[in-house]
Parts: sequence; structure tokens; C-alpha cells
Amino acid sequence: MTTRRSLIVGNWKMFTAIEDGIALARAISERTSDAEYADIVLCPTYCGLYPIGELLRNTRIAVGGQNMHWETEGPFTGEISARMLLTCGCRYVILGHSERRTHFGETDAVVNKKTLQAIAAGLIPIVCVGETMAQREAGLADRVVETQVREGLSGLSGEQIAGITVAYEPVWAIGTGRVATPELADEIHTRIRNLLAAVSNRETANAVRVLYGGSVKPDNAAALLAKSNIDGVLVGGASLHPDSFTAIVEAARS
Repeated sequence: MTTRRSLIVGNWKMFTAIEDGIALARAISERTSDAEYADIVLCPTYCGLYPIGELLRNTRIAVGGQNMHWETEGPFTGEISARMLLTCGCRYVILGHSERRTHFGETDAVVNKKTLQAIAAGLIPIVCVGETMAQREAGLADRVVETQVREGLSGLSGEQIAGITVAYEPVWAIGTGRVATPELADEIHTRIRNLLAAVSNRETANAVRVLYGGSVKPDNAAALLAKSNIDGVLVGGASLHPDSFTAIVEAARS
């Protein structure tokens, strides 16, 4: 049986000014300094990436970007490249988050281009997939997630797939306070792992960490993380408070 180390990711979205972000990162680092049982990633706002990356250098916490462009450089006003993320100390990058898909029109093809670029640059992509409530109620959840996985990872070799992370984030649970039951989340995660095996092989699929994201909080984190195919969590609002984020990290201890 493959043992996958828990991964706890904090996505700060468009919150925290630089000084607040530095204070938050420092507090989380201090409170999780003995968390040897999990990998931790913080994804600050762009303006906070460099100082927070410097602060967390040589700690157990890694830094990630919340998005990136698929080109190495060019006339893309307001965008950020993989190389820019790397120079800020990033090791990870979130791609295809539902808010990027919903508000900025990102398609599976765009997510695929970004994923290929991230891998080529040496970043670890956290590729997000998940259905809306309308899609779930229409019985399309499995089809939507399968399409996002297959098209988002198109063209990747088995070795490349083994090096990515996938995050299942039901859109209907993000920022709503609603959360998929651990049983439902584990069922979808199992299907995602089977999809990964279908596009690569079982050994590769077993190496990939599949995270759950969607109103993760201290009071539901332990039950989610107890499921065999939930390898970690992508945390939004609860990652903006050191007490709640630390409690979620602690939930991964078992």
C-alpha cells in the first residue's frame, strides 16, 4: 500500500496586505515548527510572495503562487510567469482554481497549457477540478471531473503526472460554509485516482496526492483527512487565521 504524506495548502486569495501576510506567515511557521507529519504550503498574494518567501526560507513551510501564465514571458499585462514565481521562492502553484474558471473564463485547455509550463519550469502544479451545484444536481459531476482531469493533464507523461498534485474542490462548497461529507469527498477522490490510473498507470496514480478543498475548517478537517484517498486539504478562509490553520495542520497528525 502506498503511503502518501499529507499536504496542507493555505490559499490566501486576495486577502492580507504585505505586513499582515508576513505576520500571519510568521505565526503559522512558529506554531507548526514541529509538524513533521505533514507538508505545508502557503500561497500569499503576489505582492507578499517575495518577503514571505524570504521569511519562510529554511523552514518546513513551502510557498506557492495562486496562478501563473502559460508563456515564459511576453506582453501580458497583469500576469506573472513561472520564472517570476521561482525567483520569489515558490515551489508550488495553484492552477485552474474554480474562481479562475468562473470569474476569468479559464478553460481546461488553458489549465493544461499552464500545467505543462509549470512542470517545465520546475514548479509543482496543484491542478484544481470540481463541479458546480447545477452540474451535480443534473447528475453531471462525474463527467465534469473526468473531463477536467483528462483535458487538464493532456500530453503529460506518466512521470510528469506522478509529480503533480490534484485538488478536488466542489464549487458549491467554496466559501459557502457547505462541505462535502467525508464519504462523498472520498468517493470522488477514489474516482479521480482511478482516472489518473487510466491516463497513466496504477503506480503513478497511487503516487499522486489528491487534496480536498471547499470550506475546510478545524471541525471537519480530521474527518476528511481520515479517508484513505484524501491526502490533504486546500484551505481558503481558515488559512487566514493562525489558530484555525494550525488546528487543520494538527488534524493531519493522525
